Amino acid sequence: MRNFYKLSRAIIVSALLFVIHLTSSAQTDQDAIMMSKNNLCSGLMYGHSSWTNYWEGTFKRDNPNLGTVSTSMLSVMGNYGINRRLNIIFALPYVQTKATQGTLHGMKGIQDISAWIKWMPIEKDFKKGTVSLYVLGGTSIPTSNYVADFLPLSIGLHSKTLSGRIILDYQRGAFFATGSATYTYRSNVTIDRTSYYTTTLILSNQVQMPDVMGENFRIGYRSNYLIAEAVVSNMTTLSGFDIRKNDMPFLSNKMNATTAGINFKYTLKKLSALAITGGADYTVAGRNVGQSTNLNIGAFYVLDFTHKKKDKK
Repeated sequence: MRNFYKLSRAIIVSALLFVIHLTSSAQTDQDAIMMSKNNLCSGLMYGHSSWTNYWEGTFKRDNPNLGTVSTSMLSVMGNYGINRRLNIIFALPYVQTKATQGTLHGMKGIQDISAWIKWMPIEKDFKKGTVSLYVLGGTSIPTSNYVADFLPLSIGLHSKTLSGRIILDYQRGAFFATGSATYTYRSNVTIDRTSYYTTTLILSNQVQMPDVMGENFRIGYRSNYLIAEAVVSNMTTLSGFDIRKNDMPFLSNKMNATTAGINFKYTLKKLSALAITGGADYTVAGRNVGQSTNLNIGAFYVLDFTHKKKDKK
């Protein structure tokens, strides 16, 4: 249960890509906490993102034909402990988008299912604290035939992804610092037209998606009942192009963003299997992304299958 105290970065990353991709993973794929053996932590997370201003390349502007663009997400998430050093994490979101102005209609539907394998190979005492190293591998796959070529109101990018991540954590007493780096490979996307324009005319329905690098740093307080943290995240698209003047965003645009925010997780003392999570972040800098404000809240419950096995014996 301690793993669920905020949205995942994959989640936040997609919000920056003009849609809340609150799909790719629960926050546990970014934190330095593991579930115990045979424990399943599952629950629901609700997130809301909105923006009026966005960066068209490096030029910051608004668009009266869109007004405020918002995205809402309700996601089922879970984390199962194979043992205390190896966890499996999954998430499946339902996403809905809308704009307050203009003629473009919002979209809604089930987005992409995502899964991570999280392994802690190193946990050592160091200078009156503990240093831990985590290695993760993840993937996401679209679960419905939603239209991706409709940014900023599509519910996702419809690209299959493979990700690798390294997390380094140091905790001394109740205070901690965590840093991570992620590389995400994204597959081509098939769109419903036979030609499109990037910096040149391309006569194909296949869009080559740029890969993404991400960095995340968090610092805060971590105890058995309360986790509170400040988070700074950065996303860099490794290729792509800028949105053309007064044009709609496109799937393979260069989309860079830096966000800052806070998260918390509170475990009920009288019902320690139940935890309430929440958080907020704001896009402080970007390129071809909306300057979004993101809010989330969730509730998660731990099921301990170890006791059931003992009772059965």
